[in-house]
Formats: sequence, structure tokens, C-alpha cells
Amino acid sequence: MTSPTPPSGDDPTTRNFLRPFTELTDAVDADIAALYAERHVQGLRPRFAKVLIRLSRLGPLTVRQLAAEVGVTHSAMSQTVAELRRSGYVDSAPGSDARTRVITLTDAGAAAVPLLEREWNATEDLLAELDAAVPYSFQQVVADLRALLEQRSFLDRLRERLADETDPR
Repeated sequence: MTSPTPPSGDDPTTRNFLRPFTELTDAVDADIAALYAERHVQGLRPRFAKVLIRLSRLGPLTVRQLAAEVGVTHSAMSQTVAELRRSGYVDSAPGSDARTRVITLTDAGAAAVPLLEREWNATEDLLAELDAAVPYSFQQVVADLRALLEQRSFLDRLRERLADETDPR
């Protein structure tokens, strides 16, 4: 495996090892968003699909519960819920105490879920087909990298790489 091109000048941000992966996922998300637009699902980003699907499967949830279900922070879910409320896909009401809000699907949210579920399954199937079409499975690459990091964490590797520097910041 080759290393990314060394930086030009002193700016370390000219290197970005994960950029090709980010660009790939951004392209997939853009295509999913284009499908939503074709199907007249307005104001819905691909990252919102899991939120709406989980709400449809589990019923009303607090922001904290929904964040745990989707695997994001409470803060990130609060922002997502605010966007979904503005777009008319969810509603919120006071919870059992003043600190909680219970999130529910609106009729528009519930109506979007069947398309979101079909798109989710189709996307997963297509990604698996693409993965099978290359001689090196992305899933295997991730598993191999994870195994290496289980042997020695990224943090330990990073500390070692920076150990020779005199400035601890």
C-alpha cells in the first residue's frame, strides 16, 4: 500500500488519506438525495432515513433514546430533530420531565418511511454487489484494519509518532 502524496509546503491539511472514501460516500448520498427529489420527498437528507425508520419501528422516543438508537450524540440528534421538524417529518412534545422531548412521526414522516425502507435495502444490496465486484472487499479491508488496531490502538500509534517532539501540545 502506498502512502498519500507528501504535503506541499508546510500545510498538513494538503494530505487527507480518507478523502477518497469521504468523496465516495458523499457521491452515494448525493445520488440517494437525487432519488428522493425524483420521488418528491422534499427536505429529507439521506442521513435522516435511519431516524425516521427507527421511529416508525419503535414508536415515540426521547431525543436521547433516538440518539442511542441511531448511534449519534444527543446534540447531533437535537439538530437532526430540529431539521426534521422544520421539514414536517416529526413532531415533538414535552416528555415526562422538563428536560426531555418525545419525538413522533407526523403523517408526512410516516408516509415517507416505505420509500426510505425500500431505498435503504436497495442501497445495502447495491453496495454489497459493488463490494463483491472488486478483488478486495471493503468489508475485509475494514476488518483487517480493525484487527491491526486491536493489536495496537491508533492512539498508541499516534502517541509513538509524536513522542520525539519536545512540545507536548
